[in-house]
Amino acid sequence: MTATSLVHTRAELASVLDLAQGEIAVVMTMGALHEGHRQLIREARKRSEFVLVTIFVNPLQFGPSEDFEKYPRTLEADMAACAAEGVSVVFAPGRDDVYPGGAPAITMHPGPLGEILEGASRPGHFSGMLTVVEKLLMLTRADVAYFGEKDFQQLALIRRMVADLELGVEIVGVPTVREPDGLALSSRNRYLSPDQRRAALALSRALREGAAQTDPEAVLAAAHKILAEEPDVRVDYLSLTGTDLGPAPDEGEARLLVAAKVGTTRLIDNVPLRLQKGA
Repeated sequence: MTATSLVHTRAELASVLDLAQGEIAVVMTMGALHEGHRQLIREARKRSEFVLVTIFVNPLQFGPSEDFEKYPRTLEADMAACAAEGVSVVFAPGRDDVYPGGAPAITMHPGPLGEILEGASRPGHFSGMLTVVEKLLMLTRADVAYFGEKDFQQLALIRRMVADLELGVEIVGVPTVREPDGLALSSRNRYLSPDQRRAALALSRALREGAAQTDPEAVLAAAHKILAEEPDVRVDYLSLTGTDLGPAPDEGEARLLVAAKVGTTRLIDNVPLRLQKGA
């Protein structure tokens, strides 16, 4: 297995990309890699010989009261994980490499889809996210990019941006990876105390109970009931939508999404389900 290269600058990245053969597959991360990230890499490796992982904690997508400064930065461990998964190159740029002119004057506007759910709770988040994703897609010369379905609204917005701007990159969604007890993997899980982690299981439990129903009203009622039984979970939203995050159909494929705070840690999760009104 070829050793995984680490590059930090645009010039170093361009040099290794000039030598790349075949399709370039990209997995974008903010580091603190866990099994969910590794699954993205494995999916990319199934198809592409050249897999590039980006590690960049993007300041544009953090609000003033969010955890940018304390977000975990574990480059040595991340490199070991990437090497174990056969990653070709890790691009870990500094802020000046991504934003050489300082904070950009022009950023991506997410439109109406970016104003609901996470967008309503985290103003500016999706603009910052889309801006860095577009920049990294161009810098990495990506042919295909892999994103997790845990951040389902993010995935939907990236797909829409790539289609609307005709960027010519294939976007692949990968199902959420969970702990054996059902908790969706997240870099923020490490902030939870043991008691908070137990409380956080109410999110995945509520989604499972909701997804076991087929009538739209029953879906939400079942999920709300589980969440209401856990006082340490402060729900931001629980929403049943279509697969495009529009209104949920009476029948057909849909998505159930939840966001909540447990202690000071904000968690999100979602599941696919199939609706059949009156069933």
